[in-house]
Amino acid sequence: MSASVTIRAYRPEDLERLKAITIVCFEGVAIDHNIEQRFGLVADKDWKWRKARHLDDDVVEEHREGVFVGEIEGLVLGYVTCRLDRATDIGRIPNIAVLPEARGQGLGKQLMEHALAYFREHEMRFAKIETLDQNPIGQQFYPSMGFEEVGRQIHYLKEL
Repeated sequence: MSASVTIRAYRPEDLERLKAITIVCFEGVAIDHNIEQRFGLVADKDWKWRKARHLDDDVVEEHREGVFVGEIEGLVLGYVTCRLDRATDIGRIPNIAVLPEARGQGLGKQLMEHALAYFREHEMRFAKIETLDQNPIGQQFYPSMGFEEVGRQIHYLKEL
């Protein structure tokens, strides 16, 4: 790895950049994108708006300390969000994303390792992450990081 990778804590000024990364990285692999392809715009909002809005939930005060930003040579190119469930001792990763031009440089692996260390530091027993079957990157990457598939889920939507 020739590039200098840095993982740091989230800062509020990162939010718009993280949303932009989300839109690039989740095209074609987000449930909200599937909904739009099948049903069109929902409430006059496109899938990008709905998916980027997930970051608003990730960075609320309750979860903010579990959001980490990945930089290569000072440029924010990825992130991971973590949530602690102390009742179950399961740490959950709602979102992880690395821009296509930064893949293959170890940023995703370092973000994931940072998330797992965060969970261990907070005494979680397990780490949980989800992906769609249409996401080949997630299906390859998560097992390579030691995650085991434990089930599959089907999402349905009905117009009312």
